[in-house]
Amino acid sequence: MWQEVSVAKEDRGFASMDRAKQREIASKGGKAAHQKGTAHEWTSEEAREAGRKGGMASHQRRKEMQEGPTGMSGELGSPGMIERTGGEDQGEDIR
Repeated sequence: MWQEVSVAKEDRGFASMDRAKQREIASKGGKAAHQKGTAHEWTSEEAREAGRKGGMASHQRRKEMQEGPTGMSGELGSPGMIERTGGEDQGEDIR
């Protein structure tokens, strides 16, 4: 008799595999792409630009974390003054 087994979303797919298994599968994909000739080969200029963008993004995140929710370095503002603005369709500020 066949019985349906319920599996949680976090227990299936690539992300739920252990790191060694992920690495093994990813490696096979990379090798296959190179053999097929469709793998992207980075030029030194492309790699330099990608590294610059990553560094800028990292620097920006670090700066935002240091500034805190009010945008002022080291200050959190008055209690209860955390402000959140929704998207266009929400149009509501919460203070």
